[in-house]
Amino acid sequence: MAGSTVRPDDRNHRDRLAEQEVARRLLDSAAKLSYDPAIEVDWETPLNTDDHGASPEWSTLYGTAYWQELSDAQRKALTRQEAASVASTGIWFEMILQQMVLRDMYAKDPTDPRFQWALTEVADECRHSIMFARGAAKLGAPAYRPHRMVIELGRAFKTLAFGEAAYAAILVAEEVLDVMQRDWMRDERVAPFVRTINNIHVVEESRHMKFARDETRKRLRGAGPLRRQLNSLVVAIASYYIVTSMVNRKVYANAGLDTERALAEARTNEHHKSLMRSSCSGLMEFLASARLLTKPALFFYKRADLI
Repeated sequence: MAGSTVRPDDRNHRDRLAEQEVARRLLDSAAKLSYDPAIEVDWETPLNTDDHGASPEWSTLYGTAYWQELSDAQRKALTRQEAASVASTGIWFEMILQQMVLRDMYAKDPTDPRFQWALTEVADECRHSIMFARGAAKLGAPAYRPHRMVIELGRAFKTLAFGEAAYAAILVAEEVLDVMQRDWMRDERVAPFVRTINNIHVVEESRHMKFARDETRKRLRGAGPLRRQLNSLVVAIASYYIVTSMVNRKVYANAGLDTERALAEARTNEHHKSLMRSSCSGLMEFLASARLLTKPALFFYKRADLI
């Protein structure tokens, strides 16, 4: 009946109210459960070299013949370097994230709870980046950076990506980190200060992932097939470079290992590939539900061992 038809303006108004309510809940959560890493993390106690930097099962060499040859001290040194590399990659992407969120909110209504939540998220990411930087330094690692080409691709991505491409890529990076860090923060073999860092990041990123999922769905409303095809490919390519940049090749030499042999065994490590795929199952379900798992996109997710 004509009288029961919902007008587009009414639907849009209801959608905006629902989005504002989600943002208010996220702001309330942040007010009740947020951390100051400068206080919460034990920065003063010297590094104990008997501790791992990450759960050994997450090492890129775990399960390989090379891993079996390593001494306990070498394994621990390797996981500390790998954890520092993941943290450094996290800093790189969090800086991209901050710029995309600020650009998205530029000149929008500051009284809108969504605007205020976006700034809260940026503030969180600033603290996380400092926390990761201090953590990597305490692990005795250098400043690991992605390959120069990847840095320049990131520069282009943060400048040009918008809408669902930006938020879905943010979600991919956060989801992958979230799964591995949930394991690390519960593992008593991992250095206590690293477990604290991981716990802080997991708790606060859960809010960021909720926002990224909602924003991705929102931006895709009414999107045509061409737009979905294009943005699904952009997100997949960004995801490939984010994931493949997590562990820098220099970690092996810095842990005292043979770089070329370590790289060769890491590339064919089925245990690590399986771990990455299983950890990303929920993420892939979300991307499929958003119709962002197109055939071209699947090519890059498979190359990155995410599916």
